[in-house]
Amino acid sequence: MKDAFLLVYRNIRERKTRSILTMLGVVVGIAAVVAIMSISYGMQESITEQLSEMTDIIMVTPGSVELGSFGEFGSFTDRDLKDVERISGVKEAAALMGEMQEVEYRGEKVMVEIVGIEPRDMDAVFGETVKLEEDGDSETSASGRELRDNDRKACQIGYSVANDYFDDEIGVNDRLTLNGSKFRVIGVLEKQGGFRSNVDAQIYVTKRDAVTIFDTNDISTIFVRVRDIGEAEEIADEIEEQIDDNHKLDDFTSAMAMGGAIDDLKSIFQILQVFLLAIESISLIVAAMGIMNTTLMSVMERTHEIGVMKAIGAKNRNILFLFLMEAGVVSGIGGVLGCIVGVIAANVISFGIYTVLNVEIAVVMKLQVLLGGVAVAVLVGILSGLYPA
Repeated sequence: MKDAFLLVYRNIRERKTRSILTMLGVVVGIAAVVAIMSISYGMQESITEQLSEMTDIIMVTPGSVELGSFGEFGSFTDRDLKDVERISGVKEAAALMGEMQEVEYRGEKVMVEIVGIEPRDMDAVFGETVKLEEDGDSETSASGRELRDNDRKACQIGYSVANDYFDDEIGVNDRLTLNGSKFRVIGVLEKQGGFRSNVDAQIYVTKRDAVTIFDTNDISTIFVRVRDIGEAEEIADEIEEQIDDNHKLDDFTSAMAMGGAIDDLKSIFQILQVFLLAIESISLIVAAMGIMNTTLMSVMERTHEIGVMKAIGAKNRNILFLFLMEAGVVSGIGGVLGCIVGVIAANVISFGIYTVLNVEIAVVMKLQVLLGGVAVAVLVGILSGLYPA
């Protein structure tokens, strides 16, 4: 076995350029698979982690449900909210009023989503996940304070509104003009990103101020917290039936239990991963053809050497083993290098997305992906070298 490895090493070294070019095809294919899988696993874990904090929440919207946005068809009334609160198993219900409005700051005007909410309902909707941004001058102090029931013409703003929407950054005690009225910024929320990125792009006011701004009492979304997560789907169905009955319409309401959304997202990511792997398999097929071509040329060039080995007693299976080992070693080294390049590429892509889109995506390296990458590379090499060998 030692002699076989030495012979394989000698042959690869003698045909260094050809071996490196063959190896590059494997490196590119495996690197692409590792990078894409690592990023997709990171996205899945990030979104699942955020949703897992909301498994006891049901989001109720008029019309179709779109994650992270308000329903676009119709609206709810205070009667709908009261009826939802009376449903068995509901711990608390909170109403949100949402509408895009022109916001002016230091002469610059931008369309921003204004959200009206009762301050006491902030925890019901967001729990402990949405907090005030920490002040840069102190690790313990926060940027401003929370909304209060007695606040008038005061607002909390999301991270993106404060830092990205206008030429000048917005801070606590700055003034914004909402629908012709001056509002004082009392707090800046910390950056959310991911599933909660919509929070970064919103301005929060009291429900009373929202009624004045929107000139309506209509409710855009109702968030419901349930006592028992296991009953969330049943309660969601009951909410839909109750509100549909109130409005004398079928399918007027969409109530989505966030716990069910986790399973849906996992299924979507699994389908996406299979689809991406199918695309990346094309590069592995190209690499396989390169290995086949290299092995075939190696066999043709070494006809004399093969004859000598047979003359001294080597059997066909011994010669076959040598060529397959050579193909396996080349592709195996390519697989290891591909995993390393894939890890680097995944981190570069993640950093690029954060720099350009300001969206943070974790890179999750799973051992089975790395080992699978090397195993697939070796398998592709051996299978590709089988025919010419």
